[in-house]
Amino acid sequence: METIIYFVRHAESIYVEGEERTRGLSIQGTNDAETIKETLKSEEIDLFISSPYGRAIDTIRPTALLHQKDILIEEDLRERMIGDFAPATFTEAKKRVYEECQFAFPNGESSILAQQRASNVIERIVDAHKGKKIVIGTHGDIMTLMLNNFDKRFGYNFWLSTSMPDIYKAGFKGSELIEVIRMWKHQ
Repeated sequence: METIIYFVRHAESIYVEGEERTRGLSIQGTNDAETIKETLKSEEIDLFISSPYGRAIDTIRPTALLHQKDILIEEDLRERMIGDFAPATFTEAKKRVYEECQFAFPNGESSILAQQRASNVIERIVDAHKGKKIVIGTHGDIMTLMLNNFDKRFGYNFWLSTSMPDIYKAGFKGSELIEVIRMWKHQ
């Protein structure tokens, strides 16, 4: 019995200092959330789960409403905090934490710790909802780390290749990841 997880990376959100958890979607992001709804409307989704961040919830909300489902919030699906990485650039900092998985910048979280907390949630979801179709409202970095837990090909270069939003359909047999297909990418 195959369990399907649709990892939906959140749509565009305007960065506002200090509003990491609460900021919503931009106009483009809101429009893209509607496109995600259209993309997933025939998928017969059983369950919606999201990061606690507003932009992740707002990205999957139209699809959840279409399927007449509530969105369950999982705190441990929150985005990884990169921390204080100056003078490095954001992408330099991301590359470093992927290459040195135990390393964390001050006030940040290492790849290994972020991966463990989020992957524990995914493993629990897959175990509890065998044979179901589940949408996960997520973020690029934590999504990459969750997929990397099952397949090491998902790393820094994968993270770099993702868009906002993005949809990856992952198939699980038991706790084994058997397939990942990109269903949609923002152009």
